[in-house]
Amino acid sequence: MAVLAFVGGVGAANWLTSTYGLVPVGFGMTATAGTVAAGYTLLVRDWVHEVAGRLVVLACITVGAALSAVLVAPALALASAAAFAVSELADLLVYQPLRLRGLLRAVLASNAVGALLDTIVFLTLAGFPVWSALPGQLWVKAWVTLIPVAAVLVARALLRHRLRQDRR
Repeated sequence: MAVLAFVGGVGAANWLTSTYGLVPVGFGMTATAGTVAAGYTLLVRDWVHEVAGRLVVLACITVGAALSAVLVAPALALASAAAFAVSELADLLVYQPLRLRGLLRAVLASNAVGALLDTIVFLTLAGFPVWSALPGQLWVKAWVTLIPVAAVLVARALLRHRLRQDRR
C-alpha cells in the first residue's frame, strides 16, 4: 500500500502541475497544482521508510520518475526526480537519526527539511518562479503534513484514554 501511495502521489503531483500549472492557495499565494500531492508524497515516504526501508524508497523515486516521464514533459519529470532525490537524501540525514527519538518528531523534522529542498529544486529545474511560489508551496506542504499528524495524535490520545478506562 505504502509503495503504491508513494508512486501514485509522485505521478499525481506531476500530472496536476503539468495540467494546471500555478494555482492560488490563499492569502495571495500561489503554488503548483500538484503541491498537495507532492506534500502527501513526502509524508508517505516516511511510511515507506517504516515498512520497507530506504532502498525501497529509492526504488519508488525511480518508478515515480518513470511514471512521470510517461505522463508529463521530460523536463518536468526530470525536475521532479531530481527534487525527490535531493529531498530523500536530506530526509535520510534527518529522519533516520530522529526516528530513534520518536516517529512524529522524525516525520515533522524530515518533512520540513524535505519540503523546503524539494520545493526549491523542483521550482528551479521546472522553470517556475521560485521566490514567488515558495511561500505558497511551503504553506500547502505544511498543512498536508500537519493534518494527518494531528489526526494520528488525536487517535493515539483517544486510544490511550479508552485503554485507561477499560483497565478501571
